[in-house]
Amino acid sequence: MNLFGLRIPFAVAPLLWGVLWEIVGQSGTVFIIPPLSSVFVSLFELVQRGNFQAAAWQTLTSFSKGMGLAVVVGIALGFLMGRVEAANRLLGMWVNIFASAPLSALVPVLMLLFGLGETTIIVTVFLFAVWIIILDTFAGVSKVNTSLVEMGRSFGATRVQLYVKLIFWAALPEILAGIRLGLIRGVKGVVIGQLLVSVVAFGQLFATYSRNFMFDEFWALAIVMFAFALGLSGLIGKLEQRVEYYAGTRD
Repeated sequence: MNLFGLRIPFAVAPLLWGVLWEIVGQSGTVFIIPPLSSVFVSLFELVQRGNFQAAAWQTLTSFSKGMGLAVVVGIALGFLMGRVEAANRLLGMWVNIFASAPLSALVPVLMLLFGLGETTIIVTVFLFAVWIIILDTFAGVSKVNTSLVEMGRSFGATRVQLYVKLIFWAALPEILAGIRLGLIRGVKGVVIGQLLVSVVAFGQLFATYSRNFMFDEFWALAIVMFAFALGLSGLIGKLEQRVEYYAGTRD
């Protein structure tokens, strides 16, 4: 990052925002923004509470189930659309519609279909994450050079071997990019599901803290969710960098 011609380390940016947050919080001009120092104190206390740990486990369970399903279905449909033109014509329009639609509006419909339990939250996470995984997988698969596929066939590769040992690895950078973006959207999905469906786990904590003006705890919980989403995204991003060379096999 450059500022007035000076190269500033990337870590300085969050420090500057933290200082600004602390100044605004200490001034008391915005009552919903407490000092960052008090937020971190509340964060330290929050993670030791039993209700937080139970909520974290329940949230992680719902998120993992929804994301696991989204990854499996997303990659499968992305492959199908990338390799079968009829499937792309049939599904492509709907995938793009749901990828850009305000999915929060569908939560009441999901409640009618699946009830007020964990199933609705899992489905919400799935719907938030799966579409971007489909689109990125489709983009990667469709970029695989046909001559590469023909080369595999000339060496006697079966259809399964072509998909598993050649096309999958050639499309892997885009698949991981889709999973990374899907993880971030999935985190939003699990919180929205918990807030709008049965108000459980982190959704219940968010609702309790906001209703009772407990903004230190509210922002501490928000930081936990941000850190969780960015941490997962960073891990997938590192994995993306390690497999970037597979993209060269498409040419």
